[in-house]
Amino acid sequence: MITFEGGEGAGKSTQLKRLAVRLRDAGREVVATREPGGSPGAEAIRDLVLTGAADRWSAVTETLLMYAARRDHVERVIRPALARGAWVVCDRFADSTRAYQGAAGGAAPELIETLERCVLEATRPNLTLIFDLPVAVGLARAHARAGSEMRFESKGLAFHERLRGGFLAIAEAEADRCALVDADGSIEAVEARVWAAVQERLSVDD
Repeated sequence: MITFEGGEGAGKSTQLKRLAVRLRDAGREVVATREPGGSPGAEAIRDLVLTGAADRWSAVTETLLMYAARRDHVERVIRPALARGAWVVCDRFADSTRAYQGAAGGAAPELIETLERCVLEATRPNLTLIFDLPVAVGLARAHARAGSEMRFESKGLAFHERLRGGFLAIAEAEADRCALVDADGSIEAVEARVWAAVQERLSVDD
C-alpha cells in the first residue's frame, strides 16, 4: 500500500495516476483510490467535508467525519484489495488527518491517535510519499484549478503553513515509512523522483 500526502496543489493526484500506470505496465494489479472517499459511503461524507464555508466544521468534527469515511473505505475497498494481492495507491490517508485536523486545525493528538488505532487496526501503508513545496506555490496551483471542493484552500495562509510543518514533522518522525518528495518542478521531474523513491523503498523494478 502506497499513500500520497501533502498540501494543496502539490500534484499528488497527477503523480498517483502516473505511478498506477507504471505499476500496471509492470504486470501488477493496482487499485487507485482516494480519501476522503474511495467507497460510496465515504464519497457521501467527502461532499460534507470538502464543500461549504471554511468554518463549517470544527477540527474535532472534521476528524470524526474523516475517520467515519476512512473506516468504510478500509472495510470495503482497501482490505479486500490487499487480501487478494493487489497494490493499493491512495491519494491521502491517515497522515492527512494528523496534518490537517491535528497540526493545522488543533484537534488533540490523543483523539487522532485513538481513532487511528481503533479504526485502522493493522491496515497501514508500506510507503508514504509526502509531497512538499512552498505554500504559496501550492495554493496558486490549487486556485488555478478551482472547483466546488475548495473549503480547505480557503482556510488562509497561516493554516497552510502549519499544515506544511505538520507533514514535514511526520516525514521526519517516521522516516522508515515516509519519503519526502520535492514537488516543485515539471510533472516529469517529480514523476522521476516518485519512481526513484518507490524503487528504493519497495525494491520495485521497471
